[in-house]
Amino acid sequence: MKKLIIILTAVILTGCGVRKQYVSPDINTDGLFGIEYGSRDSLTIANMSWEELFSDPYLRTLINQALENNSDMNIARLRIQQAESSLKSAKLGYYPSFNFAPDGSLSSFDNSKTSKVYSIPVVASWELDIFGRIDNSRKRSQAAYEQSLEYQQAVQSRLVVTVANMYYTLLMLDKQYEISRNTARNWEKTVELMRHMKEAGMFNQAGISQAEANYYAIEVSLFDLQEGINQVENSLSVLLFQTPGRIERGELDQQYFPDNISYGIPVQVLSNRPDVKSAELDLIQAHYSTNEARANLYPSLRLSGSAGWTNSVGSFIVNPGKLLLAAAGSLTQPIFNQRLNRTQLEIMKAQQEQALIQFEQTVLNAGAEVNDALTQIQTSRDKTVFIEKQVASLEVAVSSTELLMAHGSTTYLEILTAQQALLGAQLSEVAEKFNEIQGIVNLYHALGGGTEQ
Repeated sequence: MKKLIIILTAVILTGCGVRKQYVSPDINTDGLFGIEYGSRDSLTIANMSWEELFSDPYLRTLINQALENNSDMNIARLRIQQAESSLKSAKLGYYPSFNFAPDGSLSSFDNSKTSKVYSIPVVASWELDIFGRIDNSRKRSQAAYEQSLEYQQAVQSRLVVTVANMYYTLLMLDKQYEISRNTARNWEKTVELMRHMKEAGMFNQAGISQAEANYYAIEVSLFDLQEGINQVENSLSVLLFQTPGRIERGELDQQYFPDNISYGIPVQVLSNRPDVKSAELDLIQAHYSTNEARANLYPSLRLSGSAGWTNSVGSFIVNPGKLLLAAAGSLTQPIFNQRLNRTQLEIMKAQQEQALIQFEQTVLNAGAEVNDALTQIQTSRDKTVFIEKQVASLEVAVSSTELLMAHGSTTYLEILTAQQALLGAQLSEVAEKFNEIQGIVNLYHALGGGTEQ
């Protein structure tokens, strides 16, 4: 017995690695965002709730509806329930199991009197977690449960920004439709004026025909814009888990966001983004799976016992039955399947290395997304400064050519060129406003915003 204790102690000491705790890897985040735009205050837009960032009441209603009804959100909730059940099951491994196992038999030899043998025991079994197999399994299940929570957060964040981007796309298309429709009405009046001036010999048919062609082109573009609006409304309806229909909304000119965008420091990405935390939880699961595979190389100690009534005592059958108590212990050390267990350990180590690489890659991807969003915001703002000046200059040009046309001192080409250029600049101005808003929404998502409950 003393030798057995010495052997077990030595084995336990050599198996200490099976209880090694997970330590988060040290990842260098210096320069993760790559550029220096905006502000790096500790309080970032990611710390804002989506209700604070999105002030439009129509958008708030749509986001709430999506979070409540969207099928992906409902699936995420079911995944949490599944992971929670698995965690509860893993925790039960610490406790003994009890089974009610009655049995009986009838036997007769050479037409002799029938013997009736029965046993009515309650059997208990308990594995002592000496080498942490059960403990590692519980920690792995705990990480899986936390990952399911992060999955729900990731779905929620993606859903919030997707609904927002679609909503602002509708506002952009509405604004472009309004500009194009007003331009079409103005061009229609210009064509009519040119027809009257033709009668006075101030314009020829070629100029009128060219003006009519441009007017018809704008009318065609209105149908394209209307089709685009309808497609976005349908896509948004799908996200809202409702039948296609018109989406109630505000106007692009009514949308306001902070001028000074605060994005914080790179390390905050690690604590805010659900996909980064989920990738690390993958690594945690791989770590404890490796520990669990290592624990399978060592013996398992199981205690068992039973208590109940039986009429079979040794080779005798007594009636009525007597109380029977039994207890046993077993120590199992893998021998012939040792190679199989070591192979499994090697597989788990390789998967742990893969999880580490994927975690590092997720962090880099997060930095790139922040960089892209910051660049999009700054580029749109820089371009808008010049586009606004372009629009102002072209408005003057259109007014001047219309005035000259009334006095018959300009050609139809100057008129059409000025009007076409103005329309293009106005549409570009709207597009850049949308790009800036989209950049802010994408930055909000890249920094891990929109995950609040």
